[in-house]
Amino acid sequence: MDFPKNFKYTKDHEWIDVQGNSGTVGVTAYAVEQLGDIVHIDLPEAGKTYKAGDSFGTIESTKTVSDLYMPVAGKVTAVNSALKSAPESLQADSYKNGWLVKIEMASAADAAKLLDAAAYEAFIKE
Repeated sequence: MDFPKNFKYTKDHEWIDVQGNSGTVGVTAYAVEQLGDIVHIDLPEAGKTYKAGDSFGTIESTKTVSDLYMPVAGKVTAVNSALKSAPESLQADSYKNGWLVKIEMASAADAAKLLDAAAYEAFIKE
């Protein structure tokens, strides 16, 4: 399983692609694989503000419902509405088209505290 090297990761299995003060947030391929068949995703509206670690939505599979956690503090600027009508598409590509929300980060330095790809890979092997 590959994890984009330029992304940062959380131990809750979210990723963030940082571009300046903006970030694109999603859920890792590992988490998607563990969830199985995804049947519903509940995402926030643009404009909502979250602290790092806040739940910003849920992802439901045939096995369970899991919270989605914001990797850094910020304000949601865009939501991937395509996932609401086709949540199963997340299983095909959880990185490129499978992003969940885009945010304006409160502080880009917060992302430096997250795991890099190698550290995340080591974490899921534990």
